[in-house]
Parts: sequence; C-alpha cells; structure tokens
Amino acid sequence: MKTEGKASLEALRKRFYLRGSEGIGDENLLAMVIGACNHRSAGAIAQELVERYGGLDGIAEAGIEDLLGFGGLGRAGTIRLKAAFELGIRSVTRERENRITKVRSPGDIAELMIPELKGLDREHFKAVLLDTKNGIIRIVTVAIGSLNAALVHPREIFKAAVKASAAGIIMVHNHPTGNPEPSNEDADLTLRFARCGELMGIELIDHIIIGGERFVSMRERDLIPR
Repeated sequence: MKTEGKASLEALRKRFYLRGSEGIGDENLLAMVIGACNHRSAGAIAQELVERYGGLDGIAEAGIEDLLGFGGLGRAGTIRLKAAFELGIRSVTRERENRITKVRSPGDIAELMIPELKGLDREHFKAVLLDTKNGIIRIVTVAIGSLNAALVHPREIFKAAVKASAAGIIMVHNHPTGNPEPSNEDADLTLRFARCGELMGIELIDHIIIGGERFVSMRERDLIPR
C-alpha cells in the first residue's frame, strides 16, 4: 500500500507538471499537498478529509487542532495543508484588493473581505481607511477577540486613520457563528465610533458585519446616524 501510494503521488505530480491542473480533482490536489505519509496513502487521507468536512470550504475552515487529530495526516501534513489554504486566501484577497480600489457600495467591501474572514473561529476587527474619494488607502487589523466578542477601542482605529490621513473609515468584523445579524453590542459599538468620528472629523461611513458568505451593512439598516 505504501509503495502504491508513493507511485500514485509521483504520477499525479508528473501529470500536473506536464498538463497543469486541468482534469485533476479536489481530492488529488489535496493528496499532492499532503504529500507522503508514513501509515496511509495521501489519496486515502484526502478522500476522508473531503467526506468528513464536506469539501474544500469545510477543510479550509477546520482548525489546526482538529486536523492534527486526523488519522495519518500528522503535523507536517497539517501544516502543509493549512499553509496551502492560507496562500489561496491571500491570493484571492490581494487580487480583489488590486481590483477593488474604490468603494462604491457595501457589496464592494463584502466581496473584498469575505474570503479572509468567513472561516475564522474568532472575531477579527478591521478598519478600511478611505480617502476623500472613497479610495482605499489601506486595511488595518484593529483587534482579534474571543469566540464571543472583540475588544475594540476607538483610539486604535482613529490612531491609524489619522496617521494615514484618512477622510473616512469602514469598520468590518466577522461573526464566527455564520450569522451576520448585528447584536446590541454591535449597534452600541457602531454608535460609539460614529460619535468619535464626528469629533475628529473622520466619518464612519459604514460598519460591515460578515457571517459566512453573507453580510449586513449597518448603514443600510439605518443604524449609523446621518
């Protein structure tokens, strides 16, 4: 079995080298990333991963601890797998950053941020800093919280905004539950930041909450004072 697994991996790699990824399914791509394993074939592990997590999205969202406990994958295979998914996420995010340079709607921000935030198991709080024409200056991470809430202080965001000479800010954070509906805490935090922005002359343009592939705009819900 071990010899067959090694031969299968070598055949896959040769095919990928000669013909590219066309015609190579998800499980075989996973097997190439996982690489050689001591006790089980990479193909068998890849198949079981897909079955257990329901596909690539589920595997990408799985934590390192979960994957470490997966039979045969091991520490090196787990790290290779998580690194591969992280590279994919970064590639998509940067491509969208290059394409979406000006914010015209909440959907633009959602399209930009969902790939990065949708699978995280803790709240990540980010600030999109904008110029006077709603062009994106930069995106900064303000806080990383627990499963329930991110601890965010206005000074962290406005310090970055002042340094970047930003005219406006869009706050973005994720709900690990997958439900983007705003909580009372979200509404209170939004109002607090809007008031701070008024004092500093830096407008809070929106607060986008992401849950899975969905999002909610606090501006569209009329939860930001006009």
